[in-house]
Amino acid sequence: MKVPQFTLFGFRRPREVVGSALGKLEKTVMEEAWRRGRVRASDIFRAFGERTAYTTWMTTLDRLFKKGLLAREKEGRAYLYSPRVTREEFERGVAEDVLGDLLDRSGGAEPLLACIVDAVSEHDRALLDELQRLVEEKRRELRGRE
Repeated sequence: MKVPQFTLFGFRRPREVVGSALGKLEKTVMEEAWRRGRVRASDIFRAFGERTAYTTWMTTLDRLFKKGLLAREKEGRAYLYSPRVTREEFERGVAEDVLGDLLDRSGGAEPLLACIVDAVSEHDRALLDELQRLVEEKRRELRGRE
């Protein structure tokens, strides 16, 4: 059953949640860290010009370290940062949080699952086969634990 599109005040679509899980500067830094593998505040400062103060980039890197998204090691007087998660792991984590919250709020999982199946089938019918494969794989895994 296709539900008409609507917007709820204060509700954000999942793609907006993924985009807003990080602030604008945090997202910029993570994109650069994922692209390069390792970065210093000076790398970020040079890559994005002098529009933003060097100390702002240092603070942003430190915040991402404290959030557990970046690892850091001392290199001379500066820190060298590297991603602790891949972009895919980050996006999956956000998706798991969103879905977990929806499952906790709903009156049962069936409406959420029906929406997922509808969305998958509208996007690409071949994804339905992949969804079925994943469900069967998970069932086998759970049976193996019993």
